[in-house]
Amino acid sequence: MKPINPLAGNGFRNLAVTLIVGWLLIFVFLPNLMIIATSFMTRDHSSLVSLVFSLDSYSRLFDPLYAKVLGHSLLMAGIATLICLGVGYPFAFIIAKLPTRLRPLLLFLVIVPFWTNSLIRTYALKVVLGTKGLLNSALLGLGLIEQPLRIMFTEVAVIIGLVYILLPFMILPLYSAIDKLDGRLLEAAKDLGAGPASRFFRVILPLTLPGIVAGCLLVFLPALGMFYISDLLGGAKNLLIGNIIKTQFLNIRDWPFGAATSVTLTLLMAVMMYLYYRAAKMLNKKVSIDD
Repeated sequence: MKPINPLAGNGFRNLAVTLIVGWLLIFVFLPNLMIIATSFMTRDHSSLVSLVFSLDSYSRLFDPLYAKVLGHSLLMAGIATLICLGVGYPFAFIIAKLPTRLRPLLLFLVIVPFWTNSLIRTYALKVVLGTKGLLNSALLGLGLIEQPLRIMFTEVAVIIGLVYILLPFMILPLYSAIDKLDGRLLEAAKDLGAGPASRFFRVILPLTLPGIVAGCLLVFLPALGMFYISDLLGGAKNLLIGNIIKTQFLNIRDWPFGAATSVTLTLLMAVMMYLYYRAAKMLNKKVSIDD
């Protein structure tokens, strides 16, 4: 029997690690480094950027116009996140409590939308929400309304689009957290006299908090930058921060300001990731103390 050379496995592992690290350096680290460097440069009409250090791009973020867009983006993303949480939590809970043979089917139906590009799904949503769309036609046909509802190019349409696209990102981490619940803890709480509401708020909710925070991050952060949903469903009056970044890079050609906005959004994401880390750490500490 030919002996196995352990170096062969190490060579493949080293090659895989080298490829992954190289990929991250070239397509993740260097582009982000370029964005950060550009944000501290000065706009130049002939060459896009001038190698002159400046903080003007960051100071412009406090301009009332851009501050209003940022506040509006945070509000829209927050509302969409709360709706996804309100819909996704009971849905994930129901899936986790169904018989084992039915769970893969429902999870498959949750994942199916990922097979279609989100931009195409947004165009399909326009067909549903339009004045002569499927929704208004159905409501008029049932006699529930007398005039078509004006949904398109409103904040409601943008929120519907965000929830429609991002809901699966909320359901999956919630299902993972709920599925890991130890049923013995719920039985013990019930034996100790805890009612349904008490068991939920004092046992289920704390133990599924990492899934809640993870789902909220996966919904809230992309919602800030999905400019095409705002463009297609919201019109010019319902901008997201992603619309500002796109406009600065592609239309106005103010790369330093666009880069500064991107960096600010990245820092916001880092802060929220840190909050998720702290929440998970506090939960693990609490569980270890209770044990």
